[in-house]
Amino acid sequence: MEISAENSPRLRLDHLRKDVSQETHLRGFQLEPYDPENGSNHAFRSMNALEILRETVRILRYNSWGFMAIAALLICPISAVVLSNILIDQSLVKRLTIRLLLIAKSSGLPLRPFIKQSGQHFAEMAVSSFMCFPLFITLSLLSKAAVVYSVDCSYSRKQFDSSKLYAIICKIWKRLVSTYVWVCMVIVGCVTLFFLLLAGVCNIFSIIGSSSSIIVYAAVVVGLVFSVIFANAFVICDIAIVISVLEDVSGPEALLRSCVLIKGQTHVGLLIFLGSTVGMAFVKGLFEHRVKTLSYGDGSSRLWEGPLLVLMYSFVVLIDSMMSAVFYYSCRSSSMEMSGAETQPILDSVIVSDEPTSVQ
Repeated sequence: MEISAENSPRLRLDHLRKDVSQETHLRGFQLEPYDPENGSNHAFRSMNALEILRETVRILRYNSWGFMAIAALLICPISAVVLSNILIDQSLVKRLTIRLLLIAKSSGLPLRPFIKQSGQHFAEMAVSSFMCFPLFITLSLLSKAAVVYSVDCSYSRKQFDSSKLYAIICKIWKRLVSTYVWVCMVIVGCVTLFFLLLAGVCNIFSIIGSSSSIIVYAAVVVGLVFSVIFANAFVICDIAIVISVLEDVSGPEALLRSCVLIKGQTHVGLLIFLGSTVGMAFVKGLFEHRVKTLSYGDGSSRLWEGPLLVLMYSFVVLIDSMMSAVFYYSCRSSSMEMSGAETQPILDSVIVSDEPTSVQ
């Protein structure tokens, strides 16, 4: 009597083992829906910064080629421009530095060497941000949207699809740009408030006859307070960009949604911001020292150190964008656990709502 392959116990066991291994591999990269019946799920908990970094590395390993393509095509060009300062007009930087120092002097702040260096550094950052704004509002936003889409694909057990990504970007581009413009206004508002507060504090201490050292100490305290406020604002703005990709909100609504979502977990976002900032500053410092200032002999070291540092900087930016997306999912999962709701693929609704339009 002939035994079919379907009824063979050995083959059934092999197929079962294969299916279980694939299921286990994919489940490691998904935030499972909250099950109210059993009341607990280890995926639904707030993650600290180190756990978010580990989750980011797992997602990167799961779809390494896709993320590397995003870094090479969208992030590397911006990194090369930012590190090389090729678009910066040094004469404009000098004029802005002089004006900042004049404002500081008129406010009673003594022009110590570190204050002059800080003014020049801020002038370079301001001019660089202004000159690179077209790149930030195009390639940078595209890279963030692509990274968020890739992370969403990893969590929903789907393969990266460039055609779907194109359809999603076409659908959400207006609200993404709107949110970015509001983010820029928030950042500019924070910086303007800092200068007004710094000038006011320095004027007050100067009027009451305080010494220059006390004025400097007061300025340092104001700077530290501003750093904390600016970091919080930057975390809120960063998550707002992710929200504008994944949810149907934009502009001030995305910023308000970000404030509500990260409530109670702001310290995690601050640690992520601190780590990314230190990493970017470290690579920038290496680029300034090794490529712009130092070279061996005829300068041949710049031929390989420059591109290598651009790749390093791009990788840090990629990890920062991925961690922001993972942090969003962590906050969203925690809030849904508290409300008893279930998670479901977010970007599918964008494609579904766009399909009838394309059929017509």
